[in-house]
Amino acid sequence: KMEADDLLWRPLKGAFLMCLPSFCCRLGVAACRQYSSSSGYPNVSLSSPLPGIPKPLFASVDGQEKHETRITTLENGLRVASQNKFGQFCTVGILVNSGSRHEAKYPSGIAHFLEKLAFSSTSQYGSKDEILLSLEKHGGICDCQTSRDTTMYAVSAEVKGLDTVVNLLSDAVLQPRLLDEEIEMTRMTVRFELEDLNMRPDPEPLLTEMIHAAAYRGNTVGLPRYCPAENVDKIDRKLLHTYLRSYYCPERMVLAGVGIEHEQLVECARKYLLNVKPVWGTSTPEKVDRSVAQYTGGIIKEDDFIPFAVLNMMMGGGGSFSAGGPGKGMFTRLYLNVLNRHHWMYNATSYHHSYEDSGLLCIHASADPRQVREMVEIITREFIQMAGTAGEMELERAKTQLKSMLMMNLESRPVIFEDVGRQVLATGKRKLPHELCQLISNVTASDIKRVTTKMLRSKPAVAALGDLTELPSYEHIQAALSSKDGRLPRMYRLFR
Repeated sequence: KMEADDLLWRPLKGAFLMCLPSFCCRLGVAACRQYSSSSGYPNVSLSSPLPGIPKPLFASVDGQEKHETRITTLENGLRVASQNKFGQFCTVGILVNSGSRHEAKYPSGIAHFLEKLAFSSTSQYGSKDEILLSLEKHGGICDCQTSRDTTMYAVSAEVKGLDTVVNLLSDAVLQPRLLDEEIEMTRMTVRFELEDLNMRPDPEPLLTEMIHAAAYRGNTVGLPRYCPAENVDKIDRKLLHTYLRSYYCPERMVLAGVGIEHEQLVECARKYLLNVKPVWGTSTPEKVDRSVAQYTGGIIKEDDFIPFAVLNMMMGGGGSFSAGGPGKGMFTRLYLNVLNRHHWMYNATSYHHSYEDSGLLCIHASADPRQVREMVEIITREFIQMAGTAGEMELERAKTQLKSMLMMNLESRPVIFEDVGRQVLATGKRKLPHELCQLISNVTASDIKRVTTKMLRSKPAVAALGDLTELPSYEHIQAALSSKDGRLPRMYRLFR
């Protein structure tokens, strides 16, 4: 038997090793040995099916994918969006068009406070513990996250607990008690977060705050995402109710769900969200900020979102140390042109921050303080080289990597939920993955050159942390980005 098995397996390599067990199972050992007993291999092309194998049955597309995300608008203006997905669990949540960008007429930090107060005591639940115990019966968890333009309350639980989940979401969003002790506890939490932000070894969150403040001075997405220390004691229940009255109204909300039937979600929305009076009253919203983000040098239009996403992927980058491997971006420009050539640089990474009316393309870099000036010049040169013609291979690689990242992220149910909710909240509809992939495929080298040339006409936004003795002046950085080669103006010193 050992000799027979040895003969059976030894000549077979590559793909055959993977398909052999299934082959033996269907045809029996005799059929396998029919091929292995002879001195030669069967004369079957790799592109042809093996003889005797049943014809495979492939999954077919039934044409329903274009109706994958269903949207219903209720009488009060609330939008209900859903996408069914196989499984026992679902993710359901309420997204509100509310964030730090809407706090121009209020003390900054309200959205930060509301994030920390989420899923505390409500009209039906005496404490956060009661909420968690209720969710545990359905294997559920809850979370709230705020960004500069959106607040998202989400719950993941068993599908059979949908009624309880929507009831809980309605209560948490529209009926929070906002008790004095809860607000005081939130003040302590916010103070701790602010301390942690300044002590954290990773400067990225702080730099992100600073670059937005530099790019959009005192307006919309440039307003602080985190509550400033001087505002912590100013925020109380009365101020929160005033803000909620303006922004937490049905027409600014989307109830989104993934993994449930649309009709069930709409039924629950009518039951718990249609005729509900919020705890702050139902007067006409006032002081609603509808400002458009004002960037000092111009606005990136929505049409340019996809080309900028491809450009960001093409720049790539990361830390000076990487284990490499597929998908790590080792062939992106910031690795090939920067990190691989300048060993003293700790990091060089491209970021793309996108909003409904504006956006930022950033390069984050770090190095020893003595080499800051050289580091800045290397980055300005990379910005100038973006306006050159992109190579066919690097462009295709960037597009493939972007599509791959998009599709892999959308394997996750919570990510699908956020994608559905955000798109419907911003545009009233949802572009499906295959539509986005087609838009990515359509991006050409001329599109990259067009958006980059337009971007470089804007004034740069600069943020810096650490020992900045060698940091070039803003005027020198601007001059470098206006030059042909991206070099900083030469400085002549008598003494060093």
